Amino acid sequence: MTRRDWMTYTAGLAWAGLGHAADRRFDPQPSAWRGFELTTRIELARAEGGSQVWLPVPSIESSWQRSGENRWTTNAVEAAIVTSDANGVRMLHARFAPGSVPVVELVSRFETRNRVADAAQRGKADADVARWKQPTALMPTDGVVARTVARIVDASDSDLVKVRKIYDWMVANTYREPSVRGCGDGNVKAMLETGNFGGKCADLNAMFVCLCRGAGVAARDVYGIRIEPSAFGYRELGASSSKLQGAQHCRAEVFLQDAGWVAMDPADVGKVMRQETSDWIRDAGHPLVAPVRKALFGSWEGNWVGFNSAHDVVLPGSADRTPLPFLMYPQAEDAAGRCDALDADAFRYTISARRVDA
Repeated sequence: MTRRDWMTYTAGLAWAGLGHAADRRFDPQPSAWRGFELTTRIELARAEGGSQVWLPVPSIESSWQRSGENRWTTNAVEAAIVTSDANGVRMLHARFAPGSVPVVELVSRFETRNRVADAAQRGKADADVARWKQPTALMPTDGVVARTVARIVDASDSDLVKVRKIYDWMVANTYREPSVRGCGDGNVKAMLETGNFGGKCADLNAMFVCLCRGAGVAARDVYGIRIEPSAFGYRELGASSSKLQGAQHCRAEVFLQDAGWVAMDPADVGKVMRQETSDWIRDAGHPLVAPVRKALFGSWEGNWVGFNSAHDVVLPGSADRTPLPFLMYPQAEDAAGRCDALDADAFRYTISARRVDA
């Protein structure tokens, strides 16, 4: 598939109302690298006994992100960047003595830029691609997932057509549910079995990834955080760089043999439909939604940084061996057990980002 084929295919997949999308523009294009520092600070004022903290760090090297150095200040007895042996996710792990008030501040440098379908990726092999077709604890590929996939795609479809059909099915059948805590937990099996297709990014993009895997297409979530407002004026597709706690966002990508890894984000289409205005927009052809729906099949805006693509994460050194569905939020535990990363009163932290010279 040439770049012309790709552009012709995606341009031809119009839907009702797309012609009115010129009223609003959302069209990430190739851009220069931009440098950032991401600062995360945690203070566990009510820690009981010895405690530990785990902070995700940008760990992705790609055509759209370059991860740099990490530095930190802390009163921990031990702190280091560690890698989970099971899935390769990197994080800062700090361990604190009993009786201390744990404090850690992590500064991570990275560069990012807009991501678009890249003809240069065509034909590139990925030795690890089979890994991204495998099920996870919350994302099976059999049972209800297989039955759902069979209703969406045909076995004879190309991978590109399968992905397009699944993407369009997601936009038509799932929705953003603001009452879900955090970004959701990504329990795709439960969502499909109950028929409750409402969720947030870690639910909806996980469902997209799971259905793609069920259709035999390699796909993965990418867990990260928004770092700047959107350059296109969409409030829900950006964040204030001065206060990023709550700006975590999960994206997705699929591997197409003739295009390499390709950006996707059906969850953000649902977010614009549900939250960009005071009214819930239910028509994906609406002038506010149509350009987002088109662009997020194949591109991302570079106002976001990815941490990792890991599922079922066991925190190194933790007394609680229960896997996390993913590592996108800061994590901590003390003698009483694991802290609730979404409890703003019990587990307080701040995250901010600033532009630096690339």
